Amino acid sequence: METRTNISRPGHDAADVVVIGGGPAGLMAAGRAAELGARVILLEKNQRLGLKLLLTGGGRCNVTNSAGLKGFIAAFGRNGKFLYRALTVFSAENLTGFLKSFGVPTRTDPDGKIFPADDKAQSVLDALHCYLSRGKADTVFGAQAAALLRREGAQLEGVKLLDGRVLRSKKIIIATGGMSYPGTGSTGDGYALAKQCGHNVTPLRPGLTALESDEPFIKDLQGLTLQDITLTILVNGRKATAEKGELLFTHFGVSGPKLLVMSGIAVDALAEPGNTVELSLNLKPGLTADGLTAAVQDYFAANGAKMFASYVKAALPGSLAAVFERRSGIDRARQCASINAAERKTIARLLSDFRIHLTRPRPLKEATVTRGGVDLAQVNPQTLESRIVPGLYFCGEVLDLDGITGGYNLQEAFSTGYLAGQSAAQAE
Repeated sequence: METRTNISRPGHDAADVVVIGGGPAGLMAAGRAAELGARVILLEKNQRLGLKLLLTGGGRCNVTNSAGLKGFIAAFGRNGKFLYRALTVFSAENLTGFLKSFGVPTRTDPDGKIFPADDKAQSVLDALHCYLSRGKADTVFGAQAAALLRREGAQLEGVKLLDGRVLRSKKIIIATGGMSYPGTGSTGDGYALAKQCGHNVTPLRPGLTALESDEPFIKDLQGLTLQDITLTILVNGRKATAEKGELLFTHFGVSGPKLLVMSGIAVDALAEPGNTVELSLNLKPGLTADGLTAAVQDYFAANGAKMFASYVKAALPGSLAAVFERRSGIDRARQCASINAAERKTIARLLSDFRIHLTRPRPLKEATVTRGGVDLAQVNPQTLESRIVPGLYFCGEVLDLDGITGGYNLQEAFSTGYLAGQSAAQAE
């Protein structure tokens, strides 16, 4: 277990390295710095470490992914190149080896996601506890950083806590996470500290988030999951991104693994006044537009005496069938033989391009990750040290880095934490 310390006692109010935040990035940073011989104090405002880590992957903790370096870089989009150094110093292979050394073997699923073999996030947290203990890193609980203390100029002197206590150190690592799941302690503290020191913080918004819709039929579809369809985000009628997979309807809108991956583009577009953002569903992705029109025609030709409702019921799940009928404008009791060519085209179009108007993302507090954060241009990617304040380092979600689902974000936290801890410990 972690070692607690009382910084009000003489001799316990100073450290070589202070780490603010006891999530995955902070735990790794503190452990690595202590491993290299630095006297480390980890500040955690909760009474337990790793609360958000315990929630990841539904408690199963998708720690990383089997993708190679290029795959990881791509997973973080335009900011991915910033991670080259961190992912090289502490890769996915290094992480699984690290966990194994603490008695936590991992397994790789067919989709590349890597989990602890026992599917327990607690096992990962236990390994990190042991890492801290091995290096004799101290932990102060109930310790919320209020300000970074500096001499005239840039030199760091320490951290002032919300209760007035002061901890002296010339090297400080900010690992406070983002603003999603605030109940775990991720309430944006690090952004305020960064701004105090002159750092820019790019706009904060939800990442890997569900999206809301004002369509009147949404509640009718609540709980429905559509499998193997193509999802396309349209901005002002133009394709912005597309994925094939499943979609889950909720009481407020839409969700699901692929939708979460695509959500960033929708979130950014919705933030711009005047944009119209829609989700287009191709419910029959196995057919081309002409092939779909022909398939509809063939069915109606062979089943002329059947009602239109019979066709829709056979083609789509129950709750969606009723919505589809209403949107088509075709009376459900009409015989298939009476449906003309224009109406058949309407049916084919709806099957390949069923649109859902999107209004906004779910609140940031519900998002999987926070998009935006400390401006990467002001952080040295080789060391994660501030380019503005010597001795100040950043790691984890507080940085303007957010990846897709699949273990990428946790690997980023561990990799940047490792590099930040190593850099701080080795700095003169």
